[in-house]
Amino acid sequence: MNDRPAPIRLADDVRTLKKLGLNHQRNKVQDQTAVIDAAGADFRYANCAQLPWNPERFSLLWGTPVWEAASQRQRVLLNQLYWVAYYSQIVSAEVATIFFNQTSAAGLYGLEDFRPVCDTLDLESAQERAHIAAFRSIAGQTEDALLGRRVFTWPMRGPYAETMIFADTGPFRGWWKRLQLRTYGLLSSDNAFIACQYFLVRGLRTLNGKQVQHQLSQHHTQAPDPDLSPIPSLVSYAHFLDESFHFNSSTIISHDVVRCLKPPTAFERWVVNQGLLGCQRDHRQFSVAINGIFWHDPALYDALFAVLTSPGYGLAAADATHLLRRTFSEESEGLHASSATHAKARDSYRSYLDGLPFIDAANAEQRIISKASVAQWLATNRRGFAKWEARQ
Repeated sequence: MNDRPAPIRLADDVRTLKKLGLNHQRNKVQDQTAVIDAAGADFRYANCAQLPWNPERFSLLWGTPVWEAASQRQRVLLNQLYWVAYYSQIVSAEVATIFFNQTSAAGLYGLEDFRPVCDTLDLESAQERAHIAAFRSIAGQTEDALLGRRVFTWPMRGPYAETMIFADTGPFRGWWKRLQLRTYGLLSSDNAFIACQYFLVRGLRTLNGKQVQHQLSQHHTQAPDPDLSPIPSLVSYAHFLDESFHFNSSTIISHDVVRCLKPPTAFERWVVNQGLLGCQRDHRQFSVAINGIFWHDPALYDALFAVLTSPGYGLAAADATHLLRRTFSEESEGLHASSATHAKARDSYRSYLDGLPFIDAANAEQRIISKASVAQWLATNRRGFAKWEARQ
């Protein structure tokens, strides 16, 4: 006999229903889809080629020996390629988001009064498709112009691919990750608790992004004349506005709507905590190459070498190798800045999970992420670079 208490109707939770309604209505009113679509269609790299697109510290390899040795034109290029790399990672995340928005909505179909949640997710998925189209148009044109090849962008793929573009992975880990994602999709489409708690994972994964993207958006809002800021800066701002509402809905669904459900079973708690552990594993390290995206730097060596030896950047192979060796074997201002961003993310993740009764200690304390350190980063990258250099 099932003695779990029956769920309450969402319609009876006036406070949560009001939160959902206000967030959805405000998102519709401030929807940036038309702005982003127009910006993506209007973008021509030549019109933005001479200008930075982000605050200076959000440049590829900022604060490292590569940055210190760069000319002003090379610094502009590194700034623009940060935008390309950052939003290429966001594309990967948003492809998965569109899919899991829908599987999670399906998990709520059988419950009373859950239309407001599903309507919210429908709008967000449509916005994500607009984001992806603009990001890919701008990033692809930029790489073609600067590098003559694709380095950070990638062919479109499905939602089961590795979310982190530059990860510490291999064939077996990739297969295992795809199997986990397929299983999670099946579970979330037929289980209301797991469906709601997908948004806990989504909220956690986007929390650091929200903090970084606010700073990126300021390159547009704080420009002397925002109407004349580069199109990629406008897109950063418009994207941040949309994502602010998406983060709000993640929090409302995972923290408030979940109270309308039956208490989770041991299996449901285990599934959710496994999803959170997966987020920790993806974010367990920081990157000196791109502050704010937690990539595995040894996986980036080929890409960064391609950037530095491209016609647009202009270094000889030996000079590029020398600068990269120093960058990945020495402490630098950029390394400590990336470490500080990672520590801030860890603390915000802990706060986001605080007080949720079904979170285990490993996730509540962010134990995997907490192991990251500058000393660990240096040891990993020195080993990795020695192996990479030996293959050249």
